[in-house]
Amino acid sequence: MKLYFAPDTCSLSPHIVLQELGLSYDLVRVNNRTKRTSEDGDFLAVNPKGYVAALELDTGEVLTEGPAIVQYLADLKPEAGLAPAAGAIERVRLQEWLNFITSEIHAGSSPLFNGALPEAVQAIFRERLFRRFDFIETSLASQDYLLGGRFTVADAYLFTVLGWMEGFSIDLDRWPASARYRQRIGARASVQAALAREAKIPPVK
Repeated sequence: MKLYFAPDTCSLSPHIVLQELGLSYDLVRVNNRTKRTSEDGDFLAVNPKGYVAALELDTGEVLTEGPAIVQYLADLKPEAGLAPAAGAIERVRLQEWLNFITSEIHAGSSPLFNGALPEAVQAIFRERLFRRFDFIETSLASQDYLLGGRFTVADAYLFTVLGWMEGFSIDLDRWPASARYRQRIGARASVQAALAREAKIPPVK
């Protein structure tokens, strides 16, 4: 398998999952601006959508969209417990969280990357995010992970997008359970290994 990534993006989520599962994979860095890869290829030929993550399978097929990729990976090694079995109500709960993270946190924070937005407009997006963080805080106040007592692919995704908040001058200490959650996941060996491996690949022009 081959994972296409860019630093500080949602591609960190499937990368963490690959490390959690101990699967073999190649790592290809993408320049989000030029769409060139560390293999001197055209990323648009891999994923015409133009954004990471993309996972190229050994068959040559390419999977895109983080929530789909992480579930595919989890199902390769169900014994690892990163996703409940397909068809179980717990799997639907996992999908609820993945959809919430992608639509309300990931997409909800995307406008804040646009520094040209007036402060008044940014404040509207931040306030909406804060309401979503209040909901997450309520869940994490009584359990270590989104689905209870075990780490799943949803936690890899939430950890990733919460990492962007510092760049938006959003202090997660306002939500103490969420701040502790991010510290706890950040200390996992899989996270440290994924970040270290990404750092070894030089930037692409």
